[in-house]
Amino acid sequence: MPISRRYLITSTLLFLLVGAAALLALVGATVWLSQKAQVDAGLVNEQRVVRNRAVSVREALLTAESSQRGYIITGNEIYLAPYDNAKLVAQAELAELVAAVRMVARFQPMLPRLGTLVEQRLAELDEGIRLRDAGALNGGGAPAGTNQGKALMDELQVFLSAIVLEADDAQTVNLSTQTANILALRIGTVLVSILILGVVAGVVVTFARYTREIVEARDALAKANAGLEARVAERTKDLVQARDRAEILLTEVNHRVANNLALIGALIHMQRQAVVDEAARAALDETNARIQAITEIHKHLYTAGDVTSVELDGYMGALLAQLEKTLASEGHGAWIRQDIEPVRVSTNASINLGIIVVEWVTNAFKYAYKGRAGEVRVLARRSDSNLLVAVQDDGTGIAPGQPARGSGVGSRIVTTIARSLEARVEYLNLNPGTDARILLPLEPA
Repeated sequence: MPISRRYLITSTLLFLLVGAAALLALVGATVWLSQKAQVDAGLVNEQRVVRNRAVSVREALLTAESSQRGYIITGNEIYLAPYDNAKLVAQAELAELVAAVRMVARFQPMLPRLGTLVEQRLAELDEGIRLRDAGALNGGGAPAGTNQGKALMDELQVFLSAIVLEADDAQTVNLSTQTANILALRIGTVLVSILILGVVAGVVVTFARYTREIVEARDALAKANAGLEARVAERTKDLVQARDRAEILLTEVNHRVANNLALIGALIHMQRQAVVDEAARAALDETNARIQAITEIHKHLYTAGDVTSVELDGYMGALLAQLEKTLASEGHGAWIRQDIEPVRVSTNASINLGIIVVEWVTNAFKYAYKGRAGEVRVLARRSDSNLLVAVQDDGTGIAPGQPARGSGVGSRIVTTIARSLEARVEYLNLNPGTDARILLPLEPA
């Protein structure tokens, strides 16, 4: 079964938790055993001190005894210095021994007796020296008829030997405990190490398997991508060819439409020449101007590379130049001044704007100046996310509430187009002159 990313993360976390728990257990066991080892070492040291104190007491008494005997036998006072020193050592070591075993319940009953025995033995040795000094002893023996010194030493030997044996046994037990703890720590360390190695091995195996599956998936994806790229390249080639054919056909369509519209304009112009009625002639002129606006768009489309949008300055400039020439040929004396920014507008919006501008410019020529000279200004500029297109003149202006001049068809055309473009149309009185403007929302780039 393939390893998922979730399985990889879960298993890795589980391995790490197990390893961390084992490591913490090992650290805890090590700390506990270290503390226990310190306690056991302290106990061993205490038992060693007790043993050494007991042995020191015994050796001091034996030294005092041998020194006393040497003095009694030889009468040489050189033996008295070791004797006095041995007495002091015995008394000091006895005091330390009593302090060391005072808390041991087993030895508490014998401590008073042990102290009494040492005092009696030292007193008995002092008595022998006193008698030797008094000349009451023969050849260095003890007072006749007494065996007190041997009895005291034998009893002392029993007490001191018991303390030594007890200390040795306690040391043996504590050392055995330490050995067992060290062995347990070694075994635990080995087991935890094996467990941690197993955790590491598990993580490595899981990651290796996951990596291998990723590499295999990547290779499979690369093969699939290679095949897909080949198919996409082939399909792209077909689409490019189809697009080129479509563009050629669309260019041809725009060319034919422009020719047909030009032909229609020529027919309307011929019809105008045959009509006597001025109203009919004016209507035909207006119709021809509107057709000219649409014709210019199609001319621009089949000469440009983009058929979805139009540069407004190029299209509007050509349209206004043609319109100015036509109106001048009809005897109108006004002229057009352009101030158009290079804004790219959709083809549909460009056609509609062209029709509106033609209507407003024609009205300015006909009704604002009424055949006399004057300037008609055509403005187009971006305003935030909107496009402002305005036609201004310095003519007679529009009085408030004044009805539309001419047939009124142009006003209805402007209103209908503005509604379809979701644009706002305003007519401002410049005193003198009129400012006809439309505010068109631009599509996002």
